[in-house]
Amino acid sequence: MSRLRRKGKSEMCRLFGVYDYTGGLTAAQKRRLVSALATASEARGTDATGVAYNSDGHLAVYKRPWPAHLMRFRLPENTRCVMGHTRMTTQGDEKKNCNNHPFVGTSGMPFALAHNGIIYNDKELRQERKLPDTNIETDSYIAVQLLEQQGKLNFSAIRTAAEALEGTLTLTILDGRDNLYIIKGNNPLTLYHFPRLGLYVYASTEAILKKGLKKGFPHADRPVEVVMKEGDILRIDRHGRYTVEQFDICNLWNGAMSFSWPHWDVYAEDTEYIRDLKSVAPAYGYDPRDIDTFLGYGMCPEEIEELMCCGEV
Repeated sequence: MSRLRRKGKSEMCRLFGVYDYTGGLTAAQKRRLVSALATASEARGTDATGVAYNSDGHLAVYKRPWPAHLMRFRLPENTRCVMGHTRMTTQGDEKKNCNNHPFVGTSGMPFALAHNGIIYNDKELRQERKLPDTNIETDSYIAVQLLEQQGKLNFSAIRTAAEALEGTLTLTILDGRDNLYIIKGNNPLTLYHFPRLGLYVYASTEAILKKGLKKGFPHADRPVEVVMKEGDILRIDRHGRYTVEQFDICNLWNGAMSFSWPHWDVYAEDTEYIRDLKSVAPAYGYDPRDIDTFLGYGMCPEEIEELMCCGEV
């Protein structure tokens, strides 16, 4: 099937997370902050919510086919890093919890992976690399399988996996040693650092991040933004040190305009309407580029407005 016609293979999701590397926050404070970030991320995913974290040497994943505001996050006192995801389903029934993020894998050590974007060559990769069949129905899971095939989890392995993927992506990976990797592709993500607090906080958009912090941690200091560009692989270790390497983004697609969807020209006459949608998008937790992506999926401007305002079409 042509990639350009695989319209159903998309997941409009959000990533969020907290890294309290000094252990300065109580479990209750972390729960409140994680819950606020998850709820703020609901604007782009109410079908399922999940988090991953380490506790006492064990990598745990808690995910359910529920919107974030119905989740009750119970984090152990010694949890430092929490990696989260909210999901809007268009492929893989969210009622089958195995289809929801984060996914668990093993590559030299256990890890959890969450993805925001669309991977178009998952079936081709599974055949070419002779990867095993799976009952997980989402395109995102191919990233887990590519990492598992390499038998290790480091910059080199992540680079190799990311460069094999075609489509759109930003990934987060948490390993069993509390290394958090952020693989910044062509989908947005904003990362804040609070040096005095020993705290990193991230979300898929700055608007969501600010909303989550305002509700979940209103008295935090002014943060320092850790600027990431497309092609960056950033790793934060348990001491709060971060290291950045790069991967080649040539297989990533730069927005829906490059998809050559047959629906695109239909809305040429709605240029002003589309421009207005882009101008108000940040107020609803969206990036203006998301409007182009939605149009590329075949949504009309009225459907996009309804999605932004109501969270559903």
